[in-house]
Amino acid sequence: MNTTLDPNRIPNHIAIVMDGNGRWAKERGLLRVQGHNAGMKALKEIVKSASQLGVKVLTVYAFSTENWKRPEEEVGGIFKLLVRYCESELDELNANNVRVGVLGETAKLPPDARESLSKALSATKTNDGMEFLIALNYGARREILLAVRDIAEDVKAGRLDPEQLTEDDVSRRLFTGGSAFPDPDLIIRTGGEKRLSNFLLWQGAYAELVFRDIYWPEFTPAELEDCIREYQSRDRRYGGLSKK
Repeated sequence: MNTTLDPNRIPNHIAIVMDGNGRWAKERGLLRVQGHNAGMKALKEIVKSASQLGVKVLTVYAFSTENWKRPEEEVGGIFKLLVRYCESELDELNANNVRVGVLGETAKLPPDARESLSKALSATKTNDGMEFLIALNYGARREILLAVRDIAEDVKAGRLDPEQLTEDDVSRRLFTGGSAFPDPDLIIRTGGEKRLSNFLLWQGAYAELVFRDIYWPEFTPAELEDCIREYQSRDRRYGGLSKK
């Protein structure tokens, strides 16, 4: 661990948009799926590093609701890599006391991917270290829409007074489950783009945003520490005045 990091100000929840696998591969004359494979290797190191740094929740944007628009071969390759990751990294996840969770609508995923995820969730459910959340078939607008529909049903049935509706009522109906997970303190995006791309729009309302111009396969534990260092240099005011 880099000694310049303040161990008392490690973000409780870090979320990452892992962007740039395809462009990384293209620049090297490789297939896009080879870029995703390199990205999986990077992810393995980041999960281990985040756990060792004391991060309580790490959420990664693995597959969005919009990613179905990509070529069928690439989509299939991504899910094959997911299956391989779940199977090959299970022992290490348990060794690091990491618990796996999933955000998104998983019913649409290929059967083998759902089975591998189910095994990972079951095998790590008693771990009480870092929570590793994988956003799969996830879209924040879809997440909020489903929460609104659920609220509408409760209002219609007389279980909820709309005048008494609170932000917590909405949060509890999101994939993150309200208070089960703290909102992200830090959202990192690689690949040079500077947008959230429909990722944790509700939960990330006050997250610090850090963008990196490198592609995801190039993102190392040292880069993660640099992002945390930048986070620690900021004054988080939540709409109030500076305490400095």
